[in-house]
Amino acid sequence: MRCDLFCSVVDNFGDIGICWRLARQLHNEHQWQVTLWVDDLNSFQKICHSVNPELATQLQQDVLVRHWAAVLPELTAADRPDLVIEALACTIPSSYLHWMASFAEKPLWLNLEYLSAEDWVHGCHALPSPHPQLPLQKYFFFPGFTAQTGALLREQGLVGFLAELSQSDRLQHEFWQSLGLLDAMQYQQKISLFAYSQAQICPWLEQLADAAETTLLLVPQGQLATDLTQLFSELKTGRLDKKSLSIRILDFMPQPMYDQLLACCDINFVRGEDSVIRAHWAGKPFIWQIYRQEEQAHLIKLQAFLDKYLQHATDEQKACIEKLHMAWNLEQDISTEFAIFKEFSEQIQVHNKKWQEYLIQQQDLASNLVRFAENKLIMSRNFS
Repeated sequence: MRCDLFCSVVDNFGDIGICWRLARQLHNEHQWQVTLWVDDLNSFQKICHSVNPELATQLQQDVLVRHWAAVLPELTAADRPDLVIEALACTIPSSYLHWMASFAEKPLWLNLEYLSAEDWVHGCHALPSPHPQLPLQKYFFFPGFTAQTGALLREQGLVGFLAELSQSDRLQHEFWQSLGLLDAMQYQQKISLFAYSQAQICPWLEQLADAAETTLLLVPQGQLATDLTQLFSELKTGRLDKKSLSIRILDFMPQPMYDQLLACCDINFVRGEDSVIRAHWAGKPFIWQIYRQEEQAHLIKLQAFLDKYLQHATDEQKACIEKLHMAWNLEQDISTEFAIFKEFSEQIQVHNKKWQEYLIQQQDLASNLVRFAENKLIMSRNFS
């Protein structure tokens, strides 16, 4: 099976994380030949360091990476894929669509949507939509948290590997050494903090600094890391120590290392789509900062997720998790909410394990996508 996967990093940097994981999984676990079209190779290089932004075509981890420029290279019949994936609200170039339409046996066209917990996606998942001018039809494919959706990205063996890591001091020590954080194991609490801007973050940082337990706060490169560096000049060196709190700025890392970071931390603040899915597989207590939209529309999407995630939580757990999530997503001071969250952290981790087990019962996104595509292609060939 041959697949062309289009990803626009210019529109949203986080999208490349999802597409890169999907491309590798389609190849590694399903033996597909995948071409990943990317419009910003410099950004892609941040999570795949071996990418050469100067090359229009290159092989990365057995995935063919092609630069998606304003004018696409000339394509021939030999380039024809079986499946074309238009990922995460990007728009396939018109010239490419006309090329697809020129074939008697047309490629299957699939629109991979953003993750959503809202119930309306159940009625839209896998629905067809005909092109208004061309003899093409695309299908909408929704990731989600129920069996009525395409489910979540999850590589084979990932959950077991992260669980083993989180329970092994030896493996954690080796991981921290690989990041150059030789003293990480000395801290009583380790928190990863990947976030968009947070206007009222300072009171919470003061709370951590004044706490009885020591905290290592690990901030991957991104908007919040930039903001903190502007607030605290010491962070220009990548490190700030203040009483019980030590803040470290982390360079961009390959995705497998980020997954391990989440498993080695006690609490994970995650943002957008890719990192929240990884937080689920790490199994630790997490706080999700959903991608912001105009008129606070993202809060409706966040509440839809919380309703599903907390369906079987106790009233106390539900209240503290919801309050912390809403305060964090509204850029409010979270000191009070975080202190309550900490009190319930062990119970929350038990709840997360049960939630994780529920999700694992579902097929993973890549496998669902493969089954859907293969069935559609078989049907189309039988009726052609």
